[in-house]
Amino acid sequence: MFDKILVVCVGNICRSPTGEALLKQLMPDKLISSAGLAVEKNGLSGHSADSMALSVAKKHDLLFSEHKARQLTPSLCLESDLILVMEKQHLEWLTQLSPESRGKAMLFSQWLDQSDIADPYHKSEVFFEETFKALSLSAKAWARKLSS
Repeated sequence: MFDKILVVCVGNICRSPTGEALLKQLMPDKLISSAGLAVEKNGLSGHSADSMALSVAKKHDLLFSEHKARQLTPSLCLESDLILVMEKQHLEWLTQLSPESRGKAMLFSQWLDQSDIADPYHKSEVFFEETFKALSLSAKAWARKLSS
């Protein structure tokens, strides 16, 4: 049912590549990718994941060093069965880009007590660790929901 999952944040260099890697680890039978809402606007197309995001992930035995940032497009949205965004505002931005995709978009943290997963970009390692923890808990919750 939800075989193609797209994970979305703003720049596609911190949260969404981490979320993508976590989901891939938990659900290897799914086709999981990521993209960013403002990759082109911020000049990040083709950039690697943020070095701090990679470092924190590596501490948790998660590797995604081959990641390259890409812009979210209407066609990526249409190809996906489920789109997971990091913040409520991202749902609005996604709806502007691809109105027909709104019904299959949800928060990555849907099953946690929090709503948004904060952007750690340009913040401390402690902040990246907190973001990683929220992403990890959310990914595990999604894996449970999608496997039941």
